[in-house]
Amino acid sequence: MAFEKITEQDSNHNDLENKSVTALIHGIHSEDKTVALAVEKVLPAVIALTEKIIAQLEKGGRLFYMGAGTSGRLGILDASECPPTFGSDPNQVVGLIAGGNEAVYKAVENAEDSTTQGWQDLLDRKIGPLDIVVGIAASGTTPYVVHALKACQENHIPTGCICCNPNAPITQVADFPIEVVVGPEFITGSSRMKAGTAQKMILNMLSTATMIRLGHIAGNKMIDLQLSNAKLHERAIRMIVEKTGCSKEKATELLQDHRSVRKAIEHGSNNG
Repeated sequence: MAFEKITEQDSNHNDLENKSVTALIHGIHSEDKTVALAVEKVLPAVIALTEKIIAQLEKGGRLFYMGAGTSGRLGILDASECPPTFGSDPNQVVGLIAGGNEAVYKAVENAEDSTTQGWQDLLDRKIGPLDIVVGIAASGTTPYVVHALKACQENHIPTGCICCNPNAPITQVADFPIEVVVGPEFITGSSRMKAGTAQKMILNMLSTATMIRLGHIAGNKMIDLQLSNAKLHERAIRMIVEKTGCSKEKATELLQDHRSVRKAIEHGSNNG
């Protein structure tokens, strides 16, 4: 089957500059409603990749996300949210973007076109066969990502990908490919929209299911969350009260003593 860039196909909407705000918002929303259905179709592939990620991390490996532009930023976002949400090691899930840290805030010219920098970025982090690398590229053609995954395969490092075109080049170098086809964007080629939303949904699934299976959730609560602000501190106290049956005052004391929801619950239950 020939490769076709659906992400570059002409929008189903035209004369956008002449539409009212109401018409624009409704048009965007009508397209966004199709994204969850597209993701639903690829859930078996998402499950397969998630199970491989869990297996690698259980062996002490790391998860690397790689992308350029919006895709790279989404990977960095998902990686950066794992430590505060799950209390995981900041080095366990790592986001890499073409162009480095500067590219998080603004486009870095030609960064994504390098066929060598992606692999070099992984070598700089001592990539190895216990790790797993997931390439994120709406087009499925980004050289920075595609060539890095190819080098990974050549070095017996497992790979996955999230792309939005079927039969894209990236799928040929991904052991666990996910092809979530969301169709043309509201603005032709603007893959930060539906494609970005689909990628974000899948990244949520990958990291959340992985961290649950690695033991960072009890019941439905984030017992390993980092106490980085007042809101999370209050949430932590509520969890301790719920799990141990102690008073709010006692929960506050336990949290102050142990600086960990998990440890506070353990000590509160033992002393209950």
